[in-house]
Amino acid sequence: MTDAEELRRRTQELLAAHPPASTDRLDFLRARFDAGLAWVHYPEGLGGLGAPRSLQAVVDAELEAAGAPGNDPRRIGIGLGMAAPTILAYGTEEQKRRYLRPLWTGEEVWCQLFSEPGAGSDLAALGTRAVREAGGTSRSSEAESGGDWVVNGQKVWTSSAHVARWAILIARTDPDVPKHRGITYFVCDMTDPGVEVRPLRQITGEAEFNEVFLTDVRIPDSRRLGEVGDGWRVAQMTLNNERVAIGGMRLPREGGMIGPVSTTWRERPELRTHDLHQRLLKLWVDAEVARLTGERLRQQLVAGQPGPEGAGMKLAFARLNQEISGLEVELLGEEGLLYDDWTMRRPELVDFTGREAGYRYLRSKGNSIEGGTSEVLLNIVAERVLGLPAEPRTDKDVAWKDLAR
Repeated sequence: MTDAEELRRRTQELLAAHPPASTDRLDFLRARFDAGLAWVHYPEGLGGLGAPRSLQAVVDAELEAAGAPGNDPRRIGIGLGMAAPTILAYGTEEQKRRYLRPLWTGEEVWCQLFSEPGAGSDLAALGTRAVREAGGTSRSSEAESGGDWVVNGQKVWTSSAHVARWAILIARTDPDVPKHRGITYFVCDMTDPGVEVRPLRQITGEAEFNEVFLTDVRIPDSRRLGEVGDGWRVAQMTLNNERVAIGGMRLPREGGMIGPVSTTWRERPELRTHDLHQRLLKLWVDAEVARLTGERLRQQLVAGQPGPEGAGMKLAFARLNQEISGLEVELLGEEGLLYDDWTMRRPELVDFTGREAGYRYLRSKGNSIEGGTSEVLLNIVAERVLGLPAEPRTDKDVAWKDLAR
């Protein structure tokens, strides 16, 4: 069993062989992955050493103290938090070795082709079709005797699609069975013919989201994850990890939204009122409770895969961000109404703390939609955490093709 001292030794060997000050950033990240120090709980040869997940902090602390470069998790969060654990659980050995290394180093950005204009909260109702053709004719060298899948449809709210090389995609492969059973999970090359990405401008003026149109996109069967028709089960792993990635991120005390408003409170005493003070105290405590709950959730992950508890964390994340950003705008008064720049941009990441209060207030409105709406997550917590009766489902045994749309 790899212990903390062994990991420190391996980390120091990495630093000695690849001094951060004189090593190219990408070369260092590749060497770190190959040394098994990327995510230590992954198997050997796939960026890890099969060590306990809790020991990742030992490696991270050593590398941070040495000034080693990071892989910019905010920019590649979909790959790290959603694609990677799904590929590890359901991918073939060839898929794991092809995708995980450039995913972790950030050489290849990933996006998520799940939601559709008519299938958002009810994701299982998705209508993007994948039809299998015998005999592969894909331009990809991965095409095998299993043939290609030809995909047609539209996806929406796709973060980072404009910079992504790969996408995790779910599509309907059997319309003759109930909606949860006729779905298959694929890896889609975003540079393939037939993939069109269009920006969706948001209330912030930016377009970090996109809509993606898929027209006769050919995906070789070798890029399928899991069994045909088992895509919903595979997608559940992605969605559970997504909620943990969004709501359970590691933060220091006063990290996230509560930091800027706390700083403003301390530095601008002329803005203070008794009512705002009481509200800030409550939200500060709520934010700290959520942070510590996130730490506990990450400790639970050491023993297994994320479960429905991540839905609760994501719910708290959305509520707190919206309430804290609203308080910050009120605290600033007229200043809170200012907005620095409405220029149409297509950013690679969301920076909640690097912009002004107006941006935080507007952008946080999307927190209760992205990664699962708060209404859907409340149902998940009620049914899967609290054990309350499930809502009646009249479409449970109805073939997808017969559903009213």
